[in-house]
Amino acid sequence: MEFSSKLLENAVYEVSQLPGIGKRTALRLVLHLLKQPKEQTTRLAGALVSLKDQIKFCKNCHNISDVALCEICANPKRDETIVCVVEDIRDVMAIENTNQFKGHYHVLGGKISPMEGIGPHDLTVGSLINKVKEGQIKELIFALSSTMEGDTTNFYIYKQLEGLPVKTSTIARGIAVGDELEYADEVTLGRSILNRVPFENSFKT
Repeated sequence: MEFSSKLLENAVYEVSQLPGIGKRTALRLVLHLLKQPKEQTTRLAGALVSLKDQIKFCKNCHNISDVALCEICANPKRDETIVCVVEDIRDVMAIENTNQFKGHYHVLGGKISPMEGIGPHDLTVGSLINKVKEGQIKELIFALSSTMEGDTTNFYIYKQLEGLPVKTSTIARGIAVGDELEYADEVTLGRSILNRVPFENSFKT
């Protein structure tokens, strides 16, 4: 792709680094921004810089937050004895949209994936196990996507919990194998949470 401007080329290159954005789409977006008032582009740039500089991760569940303790963990009406284990913030948002879960979350920050060099120590598994050992959590709900990596992560955590007094369950397989939670419709996802099953039943034949 030939550019008449180095500034344009640099902008297109940076935008094309975003996931799912090819160079043609990046060019279209950059040209759109170029046509907008300078104030709008400045607000966009400022919002992104502020996001990077000021965003925090909840000290309890690792969810993205503006403050040290996210709104969900700080809400006294939420049941802190039930914790839903998810991959990332998108899954928290998807489950919250169902209005069917009133417990807390634990965001792992990914899934175990040897092919990508991601192991348990790259995730927040350790802090999850420590929270369970403190004794306040009565049930962990595994709500990772039903992929090989998701199942591997679930099983690894399950094995780490052996001997600890906590119930483990997994969302019902109303979510098709291989599906990501963020793409599931709210009704299906809500029912999957309500109809969760004991985790050991998910791998016993």
